[in-house]
Amino acid sequence: MSRIGKRLISVPKGVTVTLNGQSVTVKGPKGERSWTVADEIEVTQDEAGLSLGLKVDTQRARAMWGLSRTLVDNMVVGVTDGFERKLELVGVGYRAALKGKDLSLQLGFSHEVDIVAPEGVTFVVPKQTEISIQGADKQVVGELAANIRKLRPPEPYKGKGVRYAGEKVRRKEGKKK
Repeated sequence: MSRIGKRLISVPKGVTVTLNGQSVTVKGPKGERSWTVADEIEVTQDEAGLSLGLKVDTQRARAMWGLSRTLVDNMVVGVTDGFERKLELVGVGYRAALKGKDLSLQLGFSHEVDIVAPEGVTFVVPKQTEISIQGADKQVVGELAANIRKLRPPEPYKGKGVRYAGEKVRRKEGKKK
């Protein structure tokens, strides 16, 4: 039995959850998210919140139970608090700036790299070397942060590049004489 799947999803005030067959729609102050739960999973709503259970006891159903509960919980958290991923730019001349809603990066290439903000995602640049990606969809925010990091991943000798905030980069020793 799934320990994660058994847990109740609490729905805070100001958030409305609509169940339409297997489709779950969550609406809150930060936006609206919807997802279709697998056919083997049953979603019920009461005063305490949302609970997910099994319709049939198969291996696929047990696998989808915890996943479904986590994804629905992420939707509730996303429309109430939102998700944020922070990136740091380390290196001489590496900097970020906002162009309207889009992000412009100087990462040591001969040109600037412009990143268009997807729908529901906002960029915040508190300093030239810090980027904050905020949005209601955890998957979109994380994937966008990973794609930005992939443009110039941190290199092991000087540590230059784009890294997640707080990420430790393993450093290598240079050449010996």
